[in-house]
Amino acid sequence: MQHLTVRTIQTEITWQDPKANQQHFEALIRDSSDADLIVLPEMFLTGFTMEPEAVAESQDGAQVKWLLSLAQEIGAAICGSLVIRAGDEYFNRLLFVTPEGRLCRYDKRHLFRMGSEHEHYKAGEERTVIHYRGWRILPTICYDLRFPVWCRNRNDYDLMLCVANWPAPRRLNWRVLLQARAVENQAYVVGVNRVGQDGKGLEYAGDSMILSFRGEPLVDSEVGQAYSGKATLDLEALDDFKQKFPAWADADSFDLAYVRRRVIEL
Repeated sequence: MQHLTVRTIQTEITWQDPKANQQHFEALIRDSSDADLIVLPEMFLTGFTMEPEAVAESQDGAQVKWLLSLAQEIGAAICGSLVIRAGDEYFNRLLFVTPEGRLCRYDKRHLFRMGSEHEHYKAGEERTVIHYRGWRILPTICYDLRFPVWCRNRNDYDLMLCVANWPAPRRLNWRVLLQARAVENQAYVVGVNRVGQDGKGLEYAGDSMILSFRGEPLVDSEVGQAYSGKATLDLEALDDFKQKFPAWADADSFDLAYVRRRVIEL
């Protein structure tokens, strides 16, 4: 599949109320069914909570089943992160579910210590690349964006996703880093953030974007407003650009110690 149509959903999130958010996002997702992939914010059913024990569900819980059912109903893949419990541990886990009923996960690697995330969640141990409809997709979550070695394109992905709850005071950093990741990795980048205020009083401006492999905004959201963006990505155009400007061939190699790499075919 040479083309991939992506929808971004930027909206407010009701603090620590999964049922209210589920109803809200279900309506927005159904309105976005004209896409191959719908991207939601980080912790889209709860907000960026440090009380996982109050809202977490297991991987086979009702929230994940609902997401799978919705993807099958609308005929599009959906991704975003949820608070997931596994045994006695909690994960900020991105789920990528498909209309065919397939599911893969990525656990946030870099936990935001300034918000005490590392005290409540377990960090992921795998760098994951998803193969879906001919596209190679690297999922990341919020703070991961600040770490270019983790996001480094080893000529193994075409599209990077970053789902976030990134506060408004640091919105310039968010925008610059998204563009930098697109340029340095010669890949499309989709960044989806929330808007509104969370239960801790933090404000979110959104700034969700879909960026070309040149770092050009294909979609740029309305600041502070609920917004759904849409763009069709062209794999042939990306491959042609990389052949004409093969900066990737001169890239330095990096080795991430103690990190497993995983490729998932969907």
